[in-house]
Amino acid sequence: MNSTPDIYFPNLGISIEHMDRVAFTIFGFDVYKYGAIICFGVILGIALVIYRAKRSGQDPDMYTDYVFWGILFGVLGARCYYMIFHAGTLKGFFEIRSGGLAIYGGIIGAVLALIVYTRIKKYPLLLFTDTAVTSLVLGQLIGRWGNFANREAFGGPTESLFTMAYKASQVPGLEITDSTSALYNGYAVYPLHNLNGTDYIWVHPTFLYESCWNLLLLILLLVLSRHKKFDGQLTAIYFIGYGIGRFIIESMRTDQLLIFGIPVSMLLSAILAVAGICFMIYKLLKLNTNK
Repeated sequence: MNSTPDIYFPNLGISIEHMDRVAFTIFGFDVYKYGAIICFGVILGIALVIYRAKRSGQDPDMYTDYVFWGILFGVLGARCYYMIFHAGTLKGFFEIRSGGLAIYGGIIGAVLALIVYTRIKKYPLLLFTDTAVTSLVLGQLIGRWGNFANREAFGGPTESLFTMAYKASQVPGLEITDSTSALYNGYAVYPLHNLNGTDYIWVHPTFLYESCWNLLLLILLLVLSRHKKFDGQLTAIYFIGYGIGRFIIESMRTDQLLIFGIPVSMLLSAILAVAGICFMIYKLLKLNTNK
């Protein structure tokens, strides 16, 4: 490799010569790829939930009417979670274009809005979540590519098969401390790899791991949706599948908030998975009892 690409995968022979964080500019306003990718995921998610609602004989308007509130409180929740737990302050709350949305905060915000919405509409909450959960997974698997464009949410140093190399000068929060290493977010040390006079850090592409995991989870949910036995089953499977996958992937990252030495995201992932397992056991036992 004679050039110095912005991003490359040294063990796969893949390189991206130029990766700008800005997707396009309109009327002098920069639209970042991070936001554009998330919007794309939201649009596809809406299309999927409309399709699934029609296919199951439900009213699609019940879901499209919720979209505004779900997005609004989802974004507010995602931003609050990020600013409180990662930035440690609410300063710069509205500077979303440069990144800083936490998935768990978004889920919490959207779920709270959904609980209120279904109560007002007198609509079964678990029927709603089962229909919409595939759209959530679709949005998550697409949205992770926004982290890729933003050079964030990656894992620790590695030289594995899927190693991803970022130009050190383009990674926010990375400080080159000497000729051989760099400090990320003030505590994580990354060895520097030099390519044609340019320093890179080699990292786990955790965005890719999670995106692929979510793709498998989406396929599983779509297949099982034809055979579900009770409302809430798909939601519980999402809790279990996403919780387990996120727990494993989060263990590779170096940008987590720690509580008592435990990453918050890993703790929430474990709680999510356990809650899903407990709900599944309860419902299956109830079904067997009623036979």
